[in-house]
Order: sequence, then C-alpha cells, then structure tokens
Amino acid sequence: MTVLFESTRGKAPKIGLVDAALSGLAPDGGLYVPCAFPAFSRAKIESLKGADFLTVATAVLTPFFEDVMDHGEVAALVKGGFSRFSHPDIVPIKDVAPNILMMELFHGPTLAFKDVALQVFGRLLDKLLERRDQRVTIIGATSGDTGSAAIHAVKGSAHARIFMLHPVGRVSDIQRRQMTSVLDENVVNIAVEGSFDDAQAIVKNLLSDPALRAEGLTTVNSINWVRVMVQVAYHAYAALTHPNVDMVVPSGNFGNAYAGHVARKMGFPVGRIVIATNENDILVRALQKGDYSRGTLHATTSPAMDIQVASNFERLLFELLDHDATALQALMDQLDQTGGFQLYEDVLAKAAPLFATYMTDEAACADEMRRTYQETGMLVDPHTAVGLHAARAWQAENGGTSMVLSTAHPSKFPDVVEAATGVHPDLPPSWADLLERGEKCLTAPADHNAVRAIMKEYSI
Repeated sequence: MTVLFESTRGKAPKIGLVDAALSGLAPDGGLYVPCAFPAFSRAKIESLKGADFLTVATAVLTPFFEDVMDHGEVAALVKGGFSRFSHPDIVPIKDVAPNILMMELFHGPTLAFKDVALQVFGRLLDKLLERRDQRVTIIGATSGDTGSAAIHAVKGSAHARIFMLHPVGRVSDIQRRQMTSVLDENVVNIAVEGSFDDAQAIVKNLLSDPALRAEGLTTVNSINWVRVMVQVAYHAYAALTHPNVDMVVPSGNFGNAYAGHVARKMGFPVGRIVIATNENDILVRALQKGDYSRGTLHATTSPAMDIQVASNFERLLFELLDHDATALQALMDQLDQTGGFQLYEDVLAKAAPLFATYMTDEAACADEMRRTYQETGMLVDPHTAVGLHAARAWQAENGGTSMVLSTAHPSKFPDVVEAATGVHPDLPPSWADLLERGEKCLTAPADHNAVRAIMKEYSI
C-alpha cells in the first residue's frame, strides 16, 4: 500500500513520501500527515521481538517507502544513517530506579536525539536529490540540538545548502559552537535577535512563499514528516523490548511525543505518553485545561523546551478533530490573531487516555540531576532531568514501568550539570577541541525579510 500524505489545513494536494520529504511544510501552511498509517499485525510485531534496533527501524520505515525504495535499500539507508553512532546498541536502555528505565538517544555525532532522525534524513535527502539531479535550500530553526544535528547531516553536500537560525543567547555555548564551528561553504548559521518561537515563525513564513518553494526551499525541522517518521523507530523498539511501557518524553515542539503516538497507532504496544515540560508549559495547560495560549517565555536551563508554540501539536489536533481541516484552520487563525484558543471538551476527552503531562520547575530540575547522580552515579542533562522528575511523579500515582527518553549528553550543558552535581561532564574525545575551533555566524533581527536577504546573498 502506497502511503499518501495530506495537509492538516486541507488545501494542498495529496502527495507521496518523496515530495513530502523535499517540501517540508505544505503550500497551504499545514503539516503533512499520512492519510492512513501503515498497520503492523500482531504476528508481525511478535516476529520483531528480540530484534536489534537496526532491524526494527528498517521494519518501521519500509512501509513508508513503498514505490520509492525496496526493503534492501531501506536497510542500507538505516545502516548508513546510524553508522556514526558511538554505542553498539545505538539507543541503549538502562535502569535508573525501580520500574524507571532510560533510553539514551545521544550517542550520535552531535550528542543529541536529533541525530537519530537527521542522520537518516541527510542520507535520504542526498539520495533523492542525486536521483532527481536537483538541489535544494534548507532552512531550519533550532532551540539547540536540531541545528547541529542537521548541519552535521548535510555539511559538504553537493545538493543542499542549509541556513540554520538560532536565538541569540538562548542556546548553550556547546550547542552554538557545534553549529558555528562548521565552516563548510554550504552551511550558513544565523543568530536571530529573538526567541526560538520568533525563529520558527520566520521559517514557516519563508516556507509559505510560493516563489521560494519553487526554487527548492525545504526544512529539516520536525514539521518535516521524515523527522517524525524516523523517530517512530525507537518508540517501537522500546515497546518491543518492554511492552506497554509508558514513554516519558521531555517535550518542546511535540515531535518526539507525537512520534510515540504514531508508533502506537501503527500497532506497537506503547503505553501512555507522558509529556514532560519545563516552566514553558503550554502543552500541560492545553491537555489538562484546554488552554492552548502563548504565555510568558521563560529562559530555563533546558532551553530546547523554551517554546510557546509546539508545531507538531497541529498534527495531533488534526487527528483529534477527525481530520476536519476547516475546524483546525479556524483554531490556527485564532492562535495567530489572539495568541491562543480553547480546546473543545470532546477533543480533551479523546486525548486524555493517550497522554499525561507534568511540569518541572528549575529547582526540581536541579534536584533531579543531583539525585540521579547520587543514587546511580550517572550524570544527566537538564532536559533528561525534567523527564526523570515527571517519571517519578507518574510512577508515584500510577505504578507500572516508565521509560524516560534521555535527549542529550550531559556535556552539552556542563555548567548546569556541574552546578547541580558538583561534577563537570567532559565532552567525548571527538569534541574535545570544540572550544578552540573557529566560528562562523551571521546575526539578524527577528524579521523574515532580513533572513530572506541573507539567503539571497548566500544562495547556491
């Protein structure tokens, strides 16, 4: 069965995977979602139990590639995408506390979970562009980890140039340098004088420009379906190794949590998805009270979650609204015009059995880093600490087994981790000289026209 994709806004033609990968955002401003998700039978899921991660990832991705690649080509793509991961298990699972597990997603080349999807995406993009003899311009916004993972996935590509936006002063020094120390000609870093939400709004604005899209503009943000699609693999792997496990996901833009929901819809035995946020709690307010409205943006020690508008939430809303694109568009218009909207009671009732939410403040985050180190000897980054704090709260109320997704290596936030634990986390050998590397970065106001001018100046 060929998987076709429709826009959440309902005014774009249905397309295949290749076009969804190359276009990113739909021309009507919506996000692409499958018209129907591939379904895994109970027998197929049973046959995958005990398989390694590469085998599971290949099985999960293959149905999406119908008419694009055969199983062997998908297997080669997956194997190549994870060839730069430093751990033999790629996404190892460890015990943290009684009935609390942790999946480490940070063993890729830039030490963050974004590598899982973007190393595969980068190889896929090059393969598709080479096949079409085509070049593209990639634009993305990052609150820290997406930027470096995307840059290291496409640096040196003969087929793509990447413009990556990050908010000035709102990423860690390590995160910034992992981006700005890449000096390849096809990489342009732009520090935006604003928040991540400002940078993301610029990306969406430019992607909505028909002229730029006609010139081959696309994105690597999780608004691109391929990002979510690859992340489904580790949720499926978690469910195969620990059936009905509750997944605790540190969440900002909602892509990681939504991928777990997709794994569940495809038939994998994923339990409740527990969304863990820092003080920027729009997802908590939305799913607990129906209040999806921009609040005051708090700068925290877990900056990847310093977000007020979670783009991938639109994909879930589209489903909860029974694919009513008109109703969804009305809510998105209200968000743009008034800064928020109220979710319908029936929508909240549909979401309640699927998701739980917890907010962790700064003091609790630091306490969790300290406690985890004292009890296990493991250093964790602040985003993982937010997840662990939520997992303990969830366990106390519900029992069962929970698995926290550890999203970044602690050395990406050395000052924060050291302040909480008294231990300075060292960078792995591959990044030992990072602080001595040269940097290349431009600065722009939070205005799409300013960014457009830079893109024109540095165009391929």
